[in-house]
Amino acid sequence: MTFRVRVITAGEHAAFNAAQPAVSFLQTPAWASVKREWGSQSLGWFDDRGRLVGAGLVLYRRLPGAKSSLAYLPEGPVIDWASDDLAGWLGPLVDHLKRSGAFAIRIGATAVARTWSAETVKAAIADPGITRLGDVPPDTVDEAAARARVQLRDLGWRPPREEEGFSAGQPRWVFQVPLAGKDEDQLLKGMNQLWRRNIKKAGRAGVTVTQGGVEDLPDFYRVYLETAERDRFIPRPFGYFPAMFEALSAEDKDRIRLYLAHHEGDLVASAIRIRVGGHAWYSYGASATAKREVRGSNAVQWRMLTDALAAGCTVYDLRGITDTVDKNSPHVGLIRFKAGTGGKAVEYLGEWDLPLNRLLYKAFDVYMSRRG
Repeated sequence: MTFRVRVITAGEHAAFNAAQPAVSFLQTPAWASVKREWGSQSLGWFDDRGRLVGAGLVLYRRLPGAKSSLAYLPEGPVIDWASDDLAGWLGPLVDHLKRSGAFAIRIGATAVARTWSAETVKAAIADPGITRLGDVPPDTVDEAAARARVQLRDLGWRPPREEEGFSAGQPRWVFQVPLAGKDEDQLLKGMNQLWRRNIKKAGRAGVTVTQGGVEDLPDFYRVYLETAERDRFIPRPFGYFPAMFEALSAEDKDRIRLYLAHHEGDLVASAIRIRVGGHAWYSYGASATAKREVRGSNAVQWRMLTDALAAGCTVYDLRGITDTVDKNSPHVGLIRFKAGTGGKAVEYLGEWDLPLNRLLYKAFDVYMSRRG
């Protein structure tokens, strides 16, 4: 099959996404409005009958002083990653982006390569001889993703190194809770004892979880800053969140939600959920240092899970984890917390780079690492 890649309208792109079973919110045309510091294009793949069969949001970022750009498709493009002819899909993309002046291309394949159940993760953490989940035999392996990895390498694509500055893109490792065919009782029973106890504790303590709006973002942001200071991460500026709400809500009124957990009038936890079709993501979270004992964070997660279930979602995505299961690692608490939901650790095929101008590619890498 020969494909042709060309620019499509935001409307064409949104209509294509709506017909797919799963598309990352980072591949919606609305996301271009969130990433205002990047240039953008919606691209479509057309087959020999003129049908739109693939799509991708491309973000362009220039290296200061240069005319060419990095072309980045976060968690995209949306193409047939199980194809035995990825060259046929990616070749026209490369040709288009070369003509657009790209010095390098980064794609993000959301094909699932391997998964580990919560029970497997728990056992790995308990084993002192294991430090990386990737060293543990997975519960599932996707052969199509394995073939895609070989094809990408043969075509000259390469995965970015872990931990390098420019490579700090979207996570390759995530934690997900499957929802298809389940009810609330089954979801609760699938959680570990600590999660079930904390959800019940929040209810007995009188924690209430409500859905907020843009007008409540200052309250969310106050607790978010508190969380950033406590957990030692660099917070996004406040303006990012109203911009995200405005852009995503314009495409779909229920694309993004803000949840707030209060206890006796005090905001104890808050979170942002994004949904595209049957996939819901826990995107940003915040919790107050005070009143941790009322378990507001567990109450918020439970409300978002049950709302996703009621909306017909098949996946609730808790987003990124690292693959460490080393009990002495500062990151192991994150995977332990998420594994308590009873879901599964997922390794995507992930991000891959194709340098078109190696000198500029290296310079951009250095520039992004210095920006932090």
